Amino acid sequence: MKNKLFKKPVNKKKRHCALPEEAPKSPEEDPKASQYIKAIQHSKSYALAEEDQDFILSDETRSIRLELDYLKAESLLRQHQIKKTIVVYGSTRIKEKSTAIKNLEKAQAAYCKEPHSKTLKRNVEIAEKLLEKAKYYEIAREFGRLVATTCQEHHDKTIALATGGGPGIMEAANRGAFDVGAETIGFNISLPHEQFPNPYITPDLCFQFHYFSTRKMHFLKRACGLLVFPGGYGTLDELFEVLMLVQTRKMPPLPIVLIGEEYWERLINFEQLMLEGVIDFEDRELFWYAQNAQEAWEGMQRWHIANKTPLFEE
Repeated sequence: MKNKLFKKPVNKKKRHCALPEEAPKSPEEDPKASQYIKAIQHSKSYALAEEDQDFILSDETRSIRLELDYLKAESLLRQHQIKKTIVVYGSTRIKEKSTAIKNLEKAQAAYCKEPHSKTLKRNVEIAEKLLEKAKYYEIAREFGRLVATTCQEHHDKTIALATGGGPGIMEAANRGAFDVGAETIGFNISLPHEQFPNPYITPDLCFQFHYFSTRKMHFLKRACGLLVFPGGYGTLDELFEVLMLVQTRKMPPLPIVLIGEEYWERLINFEQLMLEGVIDFEDRELFWYAQNAQEAWEGMQRWHIANKTPLFEE
C-alpha cells in the first residue's frame, strides 16, 4: 500500500521530463529559427546584468557600484574582526635613506653632465630635500612596530594599523607592523596609470577602491588615531578633511598628530588662520605635533585615557 502521508522528494537538479524551453524551436517548424535565436543570445539585453560590463559601468548603476565599493571592504574587515584602526597618512615620495641617497647621486651625476641646466640643478635640490625627509620613513616604520607590538602585548587583534597602501610613508608604516608579524591594512585606490600596493600589507586586508569617497569612509569609519607625515596634495586633502569633520562634529574627535613640526609650520600658518578669523582658537586644539614615533603613540593612548575611551583594557 502506498504511503499517503508524503511524497518522495524530487531530484534537486534534474527532471525526468524536459521542459519545453530546454530545446530550441525546431527548424522543421521554422528554418530560420536558429538564426533568430543566435541573434537574441548575442544581444546586450539578453546578457545577465552581472555579466554585462557596459551596463555595470553605466551612469545609471553608479549608486550600486558605490555600494559594492564600500561593502566589499566592510564585509572583509568584519570577518577579520577589525573594530579600530590607527591611520597613517604621508607622502609616497619619501623613501628609505639608502634609496634617497641613490636618487641624489643619480641627480648629481646628471647635473654634472649638464651644469648649466636649471632643471637638473632643481632636481638635485629636490633630491637633497627628500634625503633630509628620509628620517620620516624610519619614524613611520617605528610607529607601525609600536602600534602592532602594543596590540600584541594586550592580545588585541581588533585594532590594526591602516594606510593608503602605497609606497613611501605608507609602505614604512605597514612595514613596521609587518616586521613583528601583525596584520596591517592597505586602502588602495585605482588610478588611470598602473600601480602596485606596497608589499607589506596583509594580503587579505589589501583593498582596492574605485571611488575616493568610499575609500575616505573606510579611512575614518574605524579610526581611533591619525598620524600625519609630511606630504603633498593627497596628504593635505585627507588632513583637512578630517579636521573639518571633527571641527563640525560630523565625526567624534580623535587624536590627530602631525609629525615634523618644522615642515608643517613652514607649509601652513595655522596661527594666521586664527588671526584672520577663518578658524576659531579652539580649532587649533584639534591636533598637536610630535617629533618621533614613541611620542606620537604615547600621546594617542593618553588622549584616549583622558577622553575615557582607552584603546586597551587594563
